Amino acid sequence: MSPRAFSTAAALLALLLSGCVVGPDYEKPSPPVPDAWSTPLEGGEAAGEPDIAEWWRVFGDPALDALVARALEGSLDLRMAEARIRESRAAEEISGADLWPALNASAGYKRLQNKKAASTGISSSSSTGLSAQGVSRSYSLSAGGTSVSVAPDLTGAGNSRVTVNRGQAASAPSRWDDLFQAGFDARWELDVFGGTRREMEAARASREAAEEDLRAVRVSLAAEVARNYFTLREAQASLDIASRNAALQRDSLDLVRARFEAGLTNELDIRAAETQLAVTESGLPGHAARVQYAIHRLGVLMGRAPGALQEELAPAADLPPAPPTVPVGLPSDLLRRRPDVRAAERDLAAATARIGVATADLFPKFALTGSLSGQDDALYGLKRGANLLWSVGPTVQWPVFDAGRIRANIRVQNARQEQALTAYEKAVLTSLEEAENALVAYAREQNRLASLDQAVTAANGTLTLASDLYAQGLTDYLRVLDAERSIASAEAQRAQSRAAVLTNLTALYKALGGGWNPEETTPPAPADVEEAKAAPAS
Repeated sequence: MSPRAFSTAAALLALLLSGCVVGPDYEKPSPPVPDAWSTPLEGGEAAGEPDIAEWWRVFGDPALDALVARALEGSLDLRMAEARIRESRAAEEISGADLWPALNASAGYKRLQNKKAASTGISSSSSTGLSAQGVSRSYSLSAGGTSVSVAPDLTGAGNSRVTVNRGQAASAPSRWDDLFQAGFDARWELDVFGGTRREMEAARASREAAEEDLRAVRVSLAAEVARNYFTLREAQASLDIASRNAALQRDSLDLVRARFEAGLTNELDIRAAETQLAVTESGLPGHAARVQYAIHRLGVLMGRAPGALQEELAPAADLPPAPPTVPVGLPSDLLRRRPDVRAAERDLAAATARIGVATADLFPKFALTGSLSGQDDALYGLKRGANLLWSVGPTVQWPVFDAGRIRANIRVQNARQEQALTAYEKAVLTSLEEAENALVAYAREQNRLASLDQAVTAANGTLTLASDLYAQGLTDYLRVLDAERSIASAEAQRAQSRAAVLTNLTALYKALGGGWNPEETTPPAPADVEEAKAAPAS
């Protein structure tokens, strides 16, 4: 090929490879987001983006910090999300493979049996002679070991003879021949209209969506661990409160019995005290069961057996205090922080790219193909390059009639892109709703907790006064029972409210997308990626 022809071919190839990319180009949507939260949070900080990558540390509870760290290492949900990332990364590699030439090698060997027929001669002879009986003539014919002789009677005496002798034909010799074959086939499909590049774009967006799903699992996992930890401490506190109230009520029952034996009260007070004690004790098994449920759930979140944390978490501990301030940031921060919103945006990008993949099917596909093959009865013949055949040239494939399948597929992809856009808009609105609801729940529960603190203080004073008056005989036992019921209810509600404040704050951190650092470009690599790479392919 001359230099000019080579330059022309190279320029043509470059033009084909840099061809247009069909389908719509993706543009990230900008959904409307309010400038501020509709519910102001007392103690909330809205200036700047909140630093809530490890929000659970604001509670200052080492046990909670350790549980979250262990869950992020051993969670089965994280393992599944990591496996989905590996799957999407492999799919992305597959999508890019079509940009490169495909080369296939083949080789074969055959042993052939070659049979040849035995040489067969055909001969004939005749003779004529005189005998005492008259004139005689004979004929003979032989072929392949069979001979026929004819002696007609020329005298009219009826003595004609035909003799057939069948001999054994010679066996056909056979020979075995070797046949070696080898060859190469190559095909390079040129991405002239960008179908493969759009497919790569879709695969990349799907991989990024899987990475966002992993972040979403991390966010949900940290929140789930914290919520169950607070539930555990609340159940332990409720069990302790109920046990202490039961002990106080036993003391009251002893006092009532002593007064009854002294003739200072009647049997009705004894029955009322026994009833109140039984009601209080009936709640103890329920609180103990909730303790076990929380321990079991935390064990599973760690990726371990339900009872694996029994000894570690069985001892009761106080609920940690809520932080004085909460960095809530601005509503617009949710678009950057919420992994589910980011994943929905990546799904939209993938759906947009798939429109281009479907559109590329309308256009012809160009490919360069080539082959080189040879065969010989000996390996050294292949090495010499004898009997080689080769071919090279372009191919074009263009669908002429498909009953509208391609255009229908384009409409399918357009509809799916519309669904993805709607899903993204819904994810944005849902994230705003969850954050607003969490703000309301946290703020209102704080107000409720303050009221319950006052109620417990008042109930303690009422019980002390009623007990003193009853001991002096200045009031009946119903006042004491009412005070005991009030303090038991107020203390139980306060314990539940303290836990609700913390769980609502946890929900707020989760709604804000806390639990990961938005500055990281990719999520932490799955723990077993290197092991998977090192493992031999099966």
